[in-house]
Amino acid sequence: MITMPKRFGMFIHWGPYAIPAWHEQIRMRQGIGRAEYAAMAADFAPEKYDPEAWVKLAKEAGMEYICFTAKHHDGFCMWNTAETDFNIMKTGGRDVLAELAEACRKHDMALSLYYSIPDWNHPCGYNELSTHQCMPEPGDTPDSEAYRAYVRAQVKELLTGYGPIYTWFWDIPPKIDDPSMNDYVRSLQPGILINDRGWSEGDFSTPERSVPDGDTFPRYTEACQSVGQYSWGYREAEEYFTPAFLARSIDKIFLMGGSYLLNVGPDRDGVIPEPAAEIVRTVGRWYLSVREAFACGAEPESEWKCSAVWAARAGERLYLHTKAPLISTGLSLAPLDTMPESAVLLNTGEPVECVLETYPEDYTGTFGVNRPPVLRLRNLPAADNGMPLVIRLLY
Repeated sequence: MITMPKRFGMFIHWGPYAIPAWHEQIRMRQGIGRAEYAAMAADFAPEKYDPEAWVKLAKEAGMEYICFTAKHHDGFCMWNTAETDFNIMKTGGRDVLAELAEACRKHDMALSLYYSIPDWNHPCGYNELSTHQCMPEPGDTPDSEAYRAYVRAQVKELLTGYGPIYTWFWDIPPKIDDPSMNDYVRSLQPGILINDRGWSEGDFSTPERSVPDGDTFPRYTEACQSVGQYSWGYREAEEYFTPAFLARSIDKIFLMGGSYLLNVGPDRDGVIPEPAAEIVRTVGRWYLSVREAFACGAEPESEWKCSAVWAARAGERLYLHTKAPLISTGLSLAPLDTMPESAVLLNTGEPVECVLETYPEDYTGTFGVNRPPVLRLRNLPAADNGMPLVIRLLY
C-alpha cells in the first residue's frame, strides 16, 4: 500500500463565481463574455471572511491540510499578484490567501494550492488541445509559450510568498509536454508533491468524484469529492450528498491507501454554508472514531471471501468495514470460524457480541448439518444513520 503522507484534507473552491451562486464554471457553461464576467467579479468583496473558522472546521473533522483554489478557470486570482489586475486585492482589498496561510500556520494545518491551467481571462491562455476552454475574444493572441511565462511568474509568487506548501494541484491537463514546469515548482519548494494534471506526470494521481476499483493504489493517490452534487463552488440551490455516501467513498479510498480531499464552497462573503459545514462535521466524527483502522491496507478481495465487508489486518487486529448499510442486526463473517479475544465497534467504542453458530439456512439436508459454524456478529446498529461500521477483532 502506497500512502500519501497526509490522509484527509479540505478542498476549498472560492472565487467571484460565488456571486451568481450557480457553478464555478458559470462563465463557460452559460456563455458569459469576459467583460460581463469582470463586471460581476468587481463586486467580489468578502465581508465575513474568517480563515480561522475554515481551519477550525477542518481540524474539528480530523483533517490535516487545506487545498485552496488560488486561481480557477475564470482566471481570477485569490492573492496579491503583480501579474494581472484581475485579482482579489482590486475588488476586495484583502490578500485572502495570505490570511489563510497565517491561520494554517497558527493552527498547525498544512496548506496546499490549486492552480487552474485554463485561464479564461488571459489573452494568451486559449489552448485548442485542452478542455474547459472559452473561445478567444477579439484582441486575444493565444500563445502557449507566452502563457507559460505568465504561469511561471505566478507560481513564483505563490511558492515564495506564502510559506511551505504541501501539495501543488494543477487542474486540466494542457496536453502539452513540458517537464520544466514541474521542475520549476520543485526548484522553489523541493519537498512539494505535484499532481498528475499538469504538463508532465507528477507525483500523485487525482481521481475525481469516483471510487476506483481494486484493492490498492500503485502510486500516491488523492481522491477528491465535493459535499455538493452539482458544484464545487458555492451553489445557492445545491443538493448535498449524504454524509453516509461520502463516508463510504472515503472508507474505500483510505483502505486502498489513498488520501481524500472533501470540498466545500464558501459563499460570496467567505462563509461556508451551514449544511456543508455540518456534513464535514458529521463525516469528521465518523472518521475520528474509526481512523485507527486506516493504518493498514485492505486484504485482497480475491483472498478475503466475505462479500459483506472489506478486511484489513494489523498484527493481531483484524478490521472489518461494512460495504453497505446493514439490512439486519446480524452479520455473518464466513469464512472466519474462530472466536476473537474481543470485538469492538469503533464507531461507538462498544463491544460487539460474537458467536460461532450454525444458522437455519445452513441446514440444507434432511439429516445433519451441511455447513460448519461460522463467526457471526449480533445486535449491530442496523437502524443507524448508514455510516460505514468498522469492527475491530483481536486475535
